[in-house]
Amino acid sequence: MQIDTVTFRRLVEQHQSMVFSIALRVTGEFGVAEEVAQDAFLELHRSGERLEGDDHVRFWLRRVTVHRATDALRSRQRRPEAAAEEWMDEVHTDTVATGLDYRVAARLDELLQTLPEAMRVAVVLRYQEDMLPDEIATLLAQPVATVKSNLQRGLQLMRRKAATTMKEYVR
Repeated sequence: MQIDTVTFRRLVEQHQSMVFSIALRVTGEFGVAEEVAQDAFLELHRSGERLEGDDHVRFWLRRVTVHRATDALRSRQRRPEAAAEEWMDEVHTDTVATGLDYRVAARLDELLQTLPEAMRVAVVLRYQEDMLPDEIATLLAQPVATVKSNLQRGLQLMRRKAATTMKEYVR
């Protein structure tokens, strides 16, 4: 695929919300997610000639975004900084549109951030990006069984934590 200015602009407009959303859910920080998204699109601009069609671009952007976001997480773990929570105030436009209560969505986002990296990535790709386990396995270059295990364990962990921290929302 030839990446000229018009094509690149179209690809950014078409995929920016997906890329940013994945980066935000994986990293948990608004500023870091912006940097990850920017890096992903810069890499797209450099590597675009190798990509063949819109499906390939979407797959490639998901993969690059996940890798850049996990790199950012690992970098942050090596040099811890003060926790940034401003993203909680700025992120929930999509949850309001679906009718979810803001407080529930905020709590669920907090619980998502407590998951280990591999589980968090699997849950984000499955339930935010609506990818099937075999698609996630291909994207992450992991066995399907590993992806399914990460999904199952991640959801179980979130359920256990939600049972204790979200009692007011449980019937």
